[in-house]
Amino acid sequence: MQQNKNIMRSIRRGWMISLSLIIFHLSFSHAVAQVTASTSYQIGFGNTRVLDTYLSQENFSGFGLTLLANSERTRSGRHWLTRIEHQLNLSSVKDRTDKQNELQGDYTIFVGRLRHWQLQNNWTVQVGGMLTGNVGFIYNTSNSNNPAQARVALNLMPTATVSKGFSLWHHDACVCYEVNLPLVGLMFSPNYGQSYYEIFNRGNYDHNIVPTTFIATPNFRQQLSLEYCITPHTAITLGYLGDYQQAKVNSLKSHIYTHRVMIGFIKRFSIIRHHL
Repeated sequence: MQQNKNIMRSIRRGWMISLSLIIFHLSFSHAVAQVTASTSYQIGFGNTRVLDTYLSQENFSGFGLTLLANSERTRSGRHWLTRIEHQLNLSSVKDRTDKQNELQGDYTIFVGRLRHWQLQNNWTVQVGGMLTGNVGFIYNTSNSNNPAQARVALNLMPTATVSKGFSLWHHDACVCYEVNLPLVGLMFSPNYGQSYYEIFNRGNYDHNIVPTTFIATPNFRQQLSLEYCITPHTAITLGYLGDYQQAKVNSLKSHIYTHRVMIGFIKRFSIIRHHL
């Protein structure tokens, strides 16, 4: 009798251990998440055109450099991706008489969420919105009074991307077109005839934080690129980036038009995350 009890106790213990292992395995399996990610780095060269009537009524043009870094992440089985992009522009421009010089620079960060659709015949569409922050400057080397202009802006920017995959020289390739259009935002601007000394030293506010829409700041940004995979997880890129920043606020006009030939590379990888 005692021996039968010991046998039954051993069987129950075995069942409990087996059940615990099954529950642990199922919990572990549900806690595994795969994240598909990509990072890209590009450098571009090309023409820059600048106008800022706070500094000068003249149009300036010259040579510029752009650095672009992009990262995207999406979970397996999900249709939404997160994108973070950094853009740095530096330019040296001159007026038509070649007597005045300006230096221009700005940094922009883009953070957004996009809905992803995989269509037939290797077509892909992404649509969403991005929040962008821009900080920059324009410095006129000839001005003794008010030689510089600060640029600070925050925008909500609808974004769309269309891409088409195909085979090229026995490797995967892709043509991609992206467009960004700011909708609403805020920007800093001195008022007409107002100096920075009045703003920051004397504290004279004069409508310097301006709500903006696509009417006051009709900006437009587009990028066309060709991606060519040299390995299953690495691609090189060649393309064009056009960034057209415009504003008309506080009776002041400004624009910065940049045209860049872009070259770079993309690295794709997967991340397995375990949540116990």
